[in-house]
Amino acid sequence: MAQTFTAQMSVFKGRWRLYVVLLDGSTTRWPEFSFDRPAPVPTFTERVDALSVLGFEPVPGAEWSWTEDREDLDDPASAVLLIAAVQVRSWTGAGA
Repeated sequence: MAQTFTAQMSVFKGRWRLYVVLLDGSTTRWPEFSFDRPAPVPTFTERVDALSVLGFEPVPGAEWSWTEDREDLDDPASAVLLIAAVQVRSWTGAGA
């Protein structure tokens, strides 16, 4: 069975970015893709294409979930941050 990972997407420094969380104990940088824009939110197709560039694909049946956070956790009036997440696996290719 292929190992699964969590891919997350959020706005960082005014741009949407998608990254795959690798909790394997290594110091390797997490694979990351920048959409180079703050709006609109990247479409489902754009997200899947970005994952493909990083060598991943959504796990069959996986759905994106959205979580609300805020910039300053101590300030309830702080700006809202949205974080999307989906389970992914290493890309198996079109014939797999």
